[in-house]
Amino acid sequence: MSNLRPLEEEKYDMSGARLALTLCVTKAREGSEEDLDALEHMFQQLRFESTMKRDPTAQQFQEELEKFQQAIDSWEEPVSCAFVVLMAHGKEGLLEGEDGEMVKLENLFEALNNKNCQALRAKPKVYIIQACRGEQKDPGETVGGDEIVMVTKDSPQTIPTYTDALHVYSTVEGYISYRHDQKGSCFIQTLVDVFTKRKGHILELLTEVTRQVAEAELDQGGKPRKVNPEIQSTLRKRLYLQ
Repeated sequence: MSNLRPLEEEKYDMSGARLALTLCVTKAREGSEEDLDALEHMFQQLRFESTMKRDPTAQQFQEELEKFQQAIDSWEEPVSCAFVVLMAHGKEGLLEGEDGEMVKLENLFEALNNKNCQALRAKPKVYIIQACRGEQKDPGETVGGDEIVMVTKDSPQTIPTYTDALHVYSTVEGYISYRHDQKGSCFIQTLVDVFTKRKGHILELLTEVTRQVAEAELDQGGKPRKVNPEIQSTLRKRLYLQ
């Protein structure tokens, strides 16, 4: 008989306000409007107060994130959760603004961390990034220590600066991300579909998004391509959106 104890399920309190910011470069990114429409629908269904900005410059990416942080910190009611969707051309660690200049993703993430955004301290922050992370293309494959000492201290009043964040990339490091001229991106369309039609905590939903996107057959100039999202999480509890 197993003596494994089931995990205590701690959930984030989602009773407060839910705020979303979408920054999307549409120029030379056909299919972007379809992605924006899908996201708008998703945020309405999930009861998020949503703001969308088209064609930000590199500097405006940064400015809009800082404005969003200020809006959250001055919100009248408690804020439960924030979503940030970033869609642009890019390469690893960088997004390209409408002006062709680059902005560092880490600087954008910093705006809402536990140090800089008090209202979101210990609250979930979800970043969805639809952008290339390099030049590599994936044709697909056929499926066929040093001891570390951990020091812990009982200090519940402090948490690390970067906890409670979830970063969801449309592709893994070093690889291209794909968009269809009429239908939008496979990643955003699948994410919206799963988030609006399925129930479960967000990491379960994202596992399903990854499964569906990884199974999709993408075509680029007549050549088959594969792509899969990547999820980086520092969430400390389960996050339920429905």
